[in-house]
Amino acid sequence: LLPEFQVKQKTIFLSATAGMALLFVVSMLVYNASTNAPSEPIPAATQAALVRAHSPTLGAADAPVVIVEFLDPACETCGTFYPLVKEMLAANPGRIRVVLRWAPFHNGSQDVVAMLEAARRQDKFWPALEALLASQAVWSPDHAPQVALAWKQLEGLGLNRDKLQADMAAPEISRLIAQDLADAGTLGVTMTPEFFVNGKPLPSFGYEQLKQLVDDALKQTRTLP
Repeated sequence: LLPEFQVKQKTIFLSATAGMALLFVVSMLVYNASTNAPSEPIPAATQAALVRAHSPTLGAADAPVVIVEFLDPACETCGTFYPLVKEMLAANPGRIRVVLRWAPFHNGSQDVVAMLEAARRQDKFWPALEALLASQAVWSPDHAPQVALAWKQLEGLGLNRDKLQADMAAPEISRLIAQDLADAGTLGVTMTPEFFVNGKPLPSFGYEQLKQLVDDALKQTRTLP
């Protein structure tokens, strides 16, 4: 699908390495031995890399707690965490905003991200994302994303396929993905999902660590005047 688009994209995304899966597994083993070290905010100089105007968001724009998630649509753990994060959002209406950033580290994921961004231009972003996260095993067998198979998972959403294909090749979409990858590098993101809560990274990876950081942020913002 769109071979000329894929060739163009390769010049941007050569930094994604085949060793990412191994790094993820090793890191998960390390993260499981979590510590109770407090999480410190990222340096002020890198705060601008957290959120961009183009980032998809869920929740109230003025919510006092902002969860920034770097996500790869082909990442199984991202698929596992997505409904958990939505539960936090639903349990705290008006108090949490979720900001998605792209980190397509799997080879070929950048094309699927472009598809999702193209779906956003037809107001189908969240249904498309949820459909793909729920069917990763189908369109990304052995962690090898395939755009043609991913498209089949979106066929019931009423998307205009011709427009979708044209928008996938839009230079604006290429630039925003490249910006997210650059910001991921600035923030030291090397795997997905990676979370920041009100500017603080997780002290170690895990759902409980994320929930604790969110709960702490909610308590802190309740005490503010």
